[in-house]
Amino acid sequence: MVLSLFQFCFRWYKDSERFFHLLVGLPSYEKYLDYHKKYHPHCTPKTRKEFFMDSQNKRYSRDGAKKCC
Repeated sequence: MVLSLFQFCFRWYKDSERFFHLLVGLPSYEKYLDYHKKYHPHCTPKTRKEFFMDSQNKRYSRDGAKKCC
């Protein structure tokens, strides 16, 4: 019973984390790692911090932002 409650809570947390990241436009680091491993196995992937900083810079930089003006 306790283990199943823990599993339920953990699954809910992971699902909600993915939902909120999609809601605010944060890309998935896990998907990035899967892609990187498949197409660039010889290169070292970015750290989680580097990945999110790069994503934020692309999203909010002058060239990356999608604005009407």
